[in-house]
This record gives sequence, structure tokens and C-alpha cells, in this order.
Amino acid sequence: MTGRLSLVLVAAVLAPVALAGQRRGAAPASAPVFTDVTKAAGITFVHQSGATPDKYMYETFGSGVAWFDYDNDGYQDLYFVNGAAGAPNALYHNNHDGTFTDVTAKAGVAGIAGSAASKAYKTGVAVGDYDNDGFLDLYVTAFGANLLYHNNGNGTFTDVTAKAGVAGSATEWSTSAGFFDYDGDGDLDLYVDNYINFRRTDNPYCGFQKPGYRMYCSPTMFDGTADRLFRNNGNGTFTDVSRAAGIANPSGKGLGVVFCDVDADGRPDIYVANDQVRNFLYHNNGNGTFRDIAYGAGVGFDADGKPQAGMGVDCGDIDGDLKPDLFVTNFEDELDTLYKNQGGGLFADVSSTIGLRSSYLPLGFGTKLFDYDNDGDLDIYATNGHVVDNVALYRPSSSYDQKDLLYENIGGRFRDVSAQSGPAFQVKRVGRGLAVADFDNDGDLDVVISSVGRPPALLRNDAPPRHWLTLALHGTTSNRFGLGALVTVEAGGHRQAAEVTNVASYLSSNDIRLHIGLGAATSASRITIRWPSGKTQTLTNVAANQILNVKEP
Repeated sequence: MTGRLSLVLVAAVLAPVALAGQRRGAAPASAPVFTDVTKAAGITFVHQSGATPDKYMYETFGSGVAWFDYDNDGYQDLYFVNGAAGAPNALYHNNHDGTFTDVTAKAGVAGIAGSAASKAYKTGVAVGDYDNDGFLDLYVTAFGANLLYHNNGNGTFTDVTAKAGVAGSATEWSTSAGFFDYDGDGDLDLYVDNYINFRRTDNPYCGFQKPGYRMYCSPTMFDGTADRLFRNNGNGTFTDVSRAAGIANPSGKGLGVVFCDVDADGRPDIYVANDQVRNFLYHNNGNGTFRDIAYGAGVGFDADGKPQAGMGVDCGDIDGDLKPDLFVTNFEDELDTLYKNQGGGLFADVSSTIGLRSSYLPLGFGTKLFDYDNDGDLDIYATNGHVVDNVALYRPSSSYDQKDLLYENIGGRFRDVSAQSGPAFQVKRVGRGLAVADFDNDGDLDVVISSVGRPPALLRNDAPPRHWLTLALHGTTSNRFGLGALVTVEAGGHRQAAEVTNVASYLSSNDIRLHIGLGAATSASRITIRWPSGKTQTLTNVAANQILNVKEP
């Protein structure tokens, strides 16, 4: 990355959830706004980068953030991953009134207990109910041993890493991770990105030999490392099946990961954003193994056949053709890349033709495809920030802290609306992790951003009111939260297809509920759910503007 500076209505299964209250501060239709409410929400967390004059690379890659309803009260809570060894992570309980309370100590998720954890530099976070007990668990990645916290269902968590067997290696640098059911057995497995083969004892000097000019090194100076796939054994333990499954490519330098069924065969595939080596697209063969089809699919390189410095990643249908497309944020002087799904296992890099030119100069990290204005299509949010803290010494036109980008989807093309979307987009930050959720249950999606060595930013969505639906799935045969379900919504003569997943962005985890913008439609005429178990469920004439709990029949 620093290689250049340069988706039969049964009434019993529908349970509308009361909303938090009236929408506040809606902006005029011409000026959608995200409002920074970090301080008003009572969030005082500050990320500690642990930066030293030695410029260890992990110091500048930041840490992630997660939205998840740990106590099942219907509101999304916040978990911030800290960086430096000994710096505590933070869990904030959602008070249902726009404020949060720090409950880290009570919950026991600071991430610094134990000798291995106290020495690790904490990076990413994944959320999933690995034991199907109805409570979401936490997995924290690190440069060093990773952590698995079991949710006890009483507001506390227990470190079960050793028992579960998912620590990984104490010498690995793990980044993004996610839970998904790759083998269709009804429980969640775990995928972990690993970055470069870096050692503190092998930390070369990079940059000019002048005071203040030492810089963080390029990943090109280090070998890659293989990712890990842990199969859930169904008894609280996992088995590392990376090699047997075919995903242990040692040339990978993984920073972002997303799961989606790119070929509509009913099985989740894996897309990995790598740094300065080609990206991976692992097709799920349905027999416990994967095959990397990135070359043939056209998603390993950019349109010029070059590997890029991929960081954040997401998957979603941006043009309404019901096929999932892939999006990756990249280094400065590289466009963020949108690979359009053309069907038949083929994708096309359309980045240069659909309005993403604003992404060329910033260095992108966390990102999410989501319908911020509820008009029925997916927009793009990307948070930016350089990796070289003194980059201005080498390139005066660049800076360590950078502005975020918001793209509005206009019929499958994009328009940069950052400047019109509120003062939060005029603030420069060293953006890294980004996660999306409707934290106030008012019907639009809000954003939280982690920043290297700084406070986070909680951005409340105050966009003009349009209609929407949020689906909270409850699996019976499938995994408890319905991860991997394909949902197709028909409303106002328009169809949308989306998969239930909380895995995307960079080092982060999103609201596990599925949010759908309906625009002017006051109801969905039909909602079809293809559950991971293969069961299909149909709901008809569903009123808009509610949160639905849907149970697998």
C-alpha cells in the first residue's frame, strides 16, 4: 500500500418493532446531511496508535469498529477496537435516546487481559453468533494472537479463544475477519485475512536518511501470508481448514474481505482485497473447498491489468440488475474500483466511466455500499487517510488526514455529493474502519468511522424522509441471524436484491439487520427470502417504515 506515495406470508413471523420516535432535523431534498453527534452521544473513546520513531507498519493501519446489538434490546451498540498494546477496546451500550454508555469493564471486552492479548496490537473486529444461542459474539484480530469473546447473554462476555482454537498465530498480522456459513450446516464459520510477514525485529529503515523523514515501509518489502478459514465444529470449537479448503495462498496481503454469492448458486463466495498484489475471488465449490477464479472473472486487477493497493471492500447490486457487484477502495493515484457483474462469472472494471473520479487522489480505507437516502439504490461511502504520516514532506499536495467521500447513485452511475452533505465532510481525518447501522431506529443508516490516534466520528443520518424497511432475520434451520440469506424486495414496480451480511468495509462489522430503501413506495408488494438452508419464504403487502422480525419457517 505504501509502494507508491503516489435478500406464503405467515402472520406469526412478522413482528413490527416500535420506532425510536420522530425523524429529527431532516434536511431539504437538495441537501442530504450527515451530522457529527459523537460528543452529544457521549462517546469519549480515543484510538491509541502507539506510534514510535521506529515506524512499525502496524502503527499506521489503524483499527476497526463494530455495530452489534449485544443485549438484544433492538438497538445497535458500538464496539471500538483500540490499537497499541495495553490500550483497551471499548463497548458502548445504546441508551435508546441518542446517547451511549461505556460498559467495557462490566462486559469484560477490553481486550488487554492475558499475556498474549496485552502484547498484541489490536486491529479488526467480526461479529457473529457462532454457537447459535441467540446472542452475538465478538472476534478481535491483531498483530499477534486474536481473541474470541463468547456473549454470555447477561451483558458480559468470556474469552474462549483457547477453547475454540481460533487464536491463529502469535506472529501473524490479522486484519479483517468475518463470520459466514460456507458449508451450509447451519452454524457460522470464520474467515480471517492475514497481511504481510512482518516482524518487529525485521523493521527496515524506509525514506530519506534525514531527521523527520523516516517513513512507514511499503508492503512490497515483505512476503505475503496465507489467510485462515476456521470451520465451526458445532461444539464451541473450530478447525483450521485453510489448506484443505484451498484458500491458503501465501502470496496474499489481505486487508479487506466480503462474502457474497456472485454466481447465484446459493453458496457464499469470498472476495479478498489485497495490498499491491492481485485480489482473490474464491468460488465456493459446495463440497467444502474453494477455487480462486479472480483471473477468469476479471476482479484480480484493474482495467489495465495491474494489481492495486486494496483496503476496503463491499459487495452489492449497484445498477438494479439483481446481480452483486464488487467495490474496492485503493491507494492514492488509483481509482476506487467498481467491478460490474456481467453474469456468467465475468466482471468488468467500470470505475473510470461511472463517476468515481473523486477517489483518485485520496487513499481509501473503510467503505460501504448502502442506501443513505432511501431512494432504492446503493450509494457509496468511503473514508480516507494516508498511511505515511509525513507524506507531505515527500508530496506537498498530499496529507496524512483526508476528507471522506459520499457518492449518490444516479441510475447506476455516481455523483460526488460530499460537499453538499454537511460539515462532517469538510473535516479531515485519518480514516480507517467504517461501519453502518441505524443506531437510532429512525429509518435511515448512520455511519461511524475510526481514525488513527484520534477520536472516532459518529455521523447521524438526517437525510430527507423517504420510505424504508428493515428486516431482522431469525434462522431456525439456518444460522440464527440468517447470515447469507438472499432477500428480494418488490416495491413500486422496482425490484432490489440483497444478501444478509454484516461483513464489509475494513477491519469492521456492520448492522446485521438488512435495510432497504423504498423511495416513494408505501409498501413492499412482495418480499422473497431464500434462506441459507435453501428454504424459500414469501411475504406480501408489507407496510413500509417498520422493522420486521422474520422467522425462518
